[in-house]
Amino acid sequence: MAKQINTQGSADFDWDALALDGYTLVKRSELSDIYEKTLTSINEKEVIEGTVIAVSKKEVIINVGYKSEGVVPASEFRYNPDLKAGDKVDVFVECQEDKSGQLIISHRTARMHKAWIRVNEVLRSGEVITGYVKCRTKGGLIVDVFGIEAFLPGSQIDVKPIRDYDIYVGKNMEFKVVKINQEFRNVVVSHKALIEAELEEQKKQIISGLEKGQVLEGTVKNITSYGVFIDLGGVDGLIHITDLSWGRVNHPEEIVELDQKLNVVILDFDDDKKRIALGLKQLQPHPWDALDANLAVGDKVSGKVVVLADYGAFVEIAPGVEGLIHVSEMSWSQHLRSAQDFMQVGDTVEAVILTLDREERKMSLGIKQLMPDPWSAIEAKYAVGTKHHAKVRNFTNFGVFVELEEGVDGLIHISDLSWQKKIKHPSEFCKVGDEMEVIVLEIDRENRRISLGHKQLEENPWDVFETIFGEGSVHQGTIIETKDKAGIVALPYGVEGICPSKHLRKEDGSNAKVDETLDFKVIEFNKEAKKIVVSHTRTFEEGTDEKTTKSATGKKGATAGSSTSQAVKAINQSNEKSTLGDLDALAALKEKMEGGE
Repeated sequence: MAKQINTQGSADFDWDALALDGYTLVKRSELSDIYEKTLTSINEKEVIEGTVIAVSKKEVIINVGYKSEGVVPASEFRYNPDLKAGDKVDVFVECQEDKSGQLIISHRTARMHKAWIRVNEVLRSGEVITGYVKCRTKGGLIVDVFGIEAFLPGSQIDVKPIRDYDIYVGKNMEFKVVKINQEFRNVVVSHKALIEAELEEQKKQIISGLEKGQVLEGTVKNITSYGVFIDLGGVDGLIHITDLSWGRVNHPEEIVELDQKLNVVILDFDDDKKRIALGLKQLQPHPWDALDANLAVGDKVSGKVVVLADYGAFVEIAPGVEGLIHVSEMSWSQHLRSAQDFMQVGDTVEAVILTLDREERKMSLGIKQLMPDPWSAIEAKYAVGTKHHAKVRNFTNFGVFVELEEGVDGLIHISDLSWQKKIKHPSEFCKVGDEMEVIVLEIDRENRRISLGHKQLEENPWDVFETIFGEGSVHQGTIIETKDKAGIVALPYGVEGICPSKHLRKEDGSNAKVDETLDFKVIEFNKEAKKIVVSHTRTFEEGTDEKTTKSATGKKGATAGSSTSQAVKAINQSNEKSTLGDLDALAALKEKMEGGE
């Protein structure tokens, strides 16, 4: 039976001296103080250094010199797959003891805390740091820098445009901190800034050594519709589209592609050497230098139409060698037409070399020369006196131009349109596009001119009129108008006569008026001028002598007079004046009258 200690009998019993394990409370306190001195003094919410004791898949045990070890999730060391026991790491003390007396620490928070201090120092110093590209995000990449997620904009990845961001994910890269937002704790880094610093130095060296004619290697940086930008190692130059190839280039993409490396020659640059003109075609021999030395004027060549203009077409007979076919060399026709009427871009055509200047590198071509010249046998096909059909092409004040065939035009002078009508402008007689029958009057082969006639297809009616309207003959006529102090009188057969105002006086003393039908005496007949002057006054002043009265309707031939009256009546009843094309009746009448005499 255990011995019981009676404490109730002594009021001054020393409880502190009692120790169950053999140590008094005083002794225990002394030992505790000694133990505490062997432990590291730590404060909550501060970063301290610890030593890794053990590493497992799920957690890492860390000794920070405290009463208990701290446990950190292994995921916080994902950035360091080589972590092992004995490594020194930073941890952040969240709590010295939780409810179960366990020390709570965090490596991620420690990294964040130190990283924020470190990243601010880097921004001030401009130090180059290394970060890990974690993933892609909108507009750029997310980079782990000292445990902080920093943003790397796409424009700050490289000096050249980047089209595929994914190739950088999972890589370590060097950066410079370019911006920090203290309020939102955002960090922006740049890799481009490092490259630009290096390129700036290279640029100075390159620019200082630039010379016209110098050949350099470059990389295609950008392609536009007007040219190609080349990166010469920190210095950009432009190859204009016209300097890419000796041949025609519709777009630079036909010649080069992005990121392509190629040799270029320096053509020119400004005083500051900021604008550099480059050339690519200049590194190749000029196609004209390789042109067949035996090629000469008159030779037939084949080529592709590369450019069309109203005045002609450029035909490429070899890469970089072009000739111009002027529109006047596309057809023997003299009518104005555009090149589009004959060919289109991309057409393959055959042509004849008309001129060839190797020094000026110019060539003119023709395609009409491959067709027979219609003027080579013009006299045989369009002999003087032969009749043909022609198409009215255009007018001038002095005549009508008609086309006999492609390349053969002729002129009908206004005086050769009609025997009878007085034509002021050819448009009164015909219209553009009308078909006309013509007769060849004259040929000028050397100057490629043909004179044509239309009225010559008919007999000259004035040969007949000369026998009918002789001076002294009297005819019935109607005054159709008055002008220039004279009256215009419609005579038989559609002929018009001029009656001076003083010859319009009638027997009663009054003057004849428009629309009056009277007898008129011919006082002048001019065959060449096609002019008949008549007088009414003379018909009663000189009497009715047989020699001066109505020769066509007088007493010498009742039959002839009857025929003339009928002809006059028929003509006057027609809707329009006679064209005198039907001269058979006149000729018959002439013969009849001559027989009567």
